Amino acid sequence: MKLLKKLMFAAAAMTFAAYAAAQEAPDVLVKRISEEVMAIAKSDKEIQNGNSRRVQQVVEEKILPHVDFQRMTSLAAGRHWREATPDQQKQLTTEFRSLLVYTYSGAISQIRDQKLEYRPLRADPADTEVIVNTQVLQARNEPIQLSYRLAKSSNSWKIYDINVLGAWLVETYKGSFATEISKGGVDGLIKTLSDKNKKLAGSIAKTGKTTVSAQ
Repeated sequence: MKLLKKLMFAAAAMTFAAYAAAQEAPDVLVKRISEEVMAIAKSDKEIQNGNSRRVQQVVEEKILPHVDFQRMTSLAAGRHWREATPDQQKQLTTEFRSLLVYTYSGAISQIRDQKLEYRPLRADPADTEVIVNTQVLQARNEPIQLSYRLAKSSNSWKIYDINVLGAWLVETYKGSFATEISKGGVDGLIKTLSDKNKKLAGSIAKTGKTTVSAQ
């Protein structure tokens, strides 16, 4: 009987946690993730010393669960996504995800005394897609405008595009994706991304430092 009660309490707790996560507003989600990552980056000695594995661990744990990589990849690939086989789509998403991990890791490794400012969310409660606007405040430089596109699916919000200083990430990659596909098809793009990821991984292994920009 005691075991049954414990199982019931555990199930109730898990249900409540899932419900709470589903009810989290998109701007609240972005703020929570940002504050957690900023706090870790500023206090973690390993990150401050340039430990790339620790930086990537933070990215994997704190950011990636809230990013819809398949949608992001399909948007960057454009019409070519529909022409790709399921296996090509999977490989392309995997390689693009790895590339973005290096990008996020590079950004996190540069966090020092920056602060975040959040803009009021202008959205209707019924909206399933929103843009959350923030900016990074720096002591000696102009603020960096940072925006996120999020979509609601299965009662949870996922980030599928990021805008830095007026440039949306998906649009930025769409041109280079199209160029690579025109030269070698989808397989050619997959190989290009794979080669770039291997080069970045080799550079990190050699220097021990996380790459700032993966593009």
